[in-house]
Amino acid sequence: MLDREGYRPNVGIILTNSRNEVFWGKRVRQHSWQFPQGGIDKGETPEEAMFRELHEEVGLRPEHVRIIGRTRDWLRYDVPHHWIRRDWRGTYRGQKQIWFLLRLVGRDSDVCLRAGPKPEFDAWRWCDYWIPLANVIEFKRGVYETALMELSRLLFPDQRENPLYPNPAEESEPR
Repeated sequence: MLDREGYRPNVGIILTNSRNEVFWGKRVRQHSWQFPQGGIDKGETPEEAMFRELHEEVGLRPEHVRIIGRTRDWLRYDVPHHWIRRDWRGTYRGQKQIWFLLRLVGRDSDVCLRAGPKPEFDAWRWCDYWIPLANVIEFKRGVYETALMELSRLLFPDQRENPLYPNPAEESEPR
């Protein structure tokens, strides 16, 4: 299901632990890492899709997480032309995503990468909130930055832990 501009509706999931580290998954048989994400099926709300994808890709159920927030608007990225299936070329441009920020209230052992019929990840780890910006594939970087920035306010209200914002305590007086 594509919108008029050729974007597939999708959800992205930033899952945090109690230390505000994020879940970072390694794609099956690849050397690339990403956040869980997936398409929104016809008739599904973004929240319903998020919970379905969370279970399929990470094995977590609604009782294992708490929703902290979500992005206000759709965030879009274009997929490079050479990555688009031939039968989709000319109609498909990329993904438009609503991003959810979740807190794991279950245990690390609740994570199961084999819960869905087609595993997306074969390894995972917790990492610093901002590490994904330097490690995600280039064409997704802008969306990751926008989502992480917008949702960071919910985890780091004073922005002291956000390296993209100056720390007022470290700034010197103007000369």
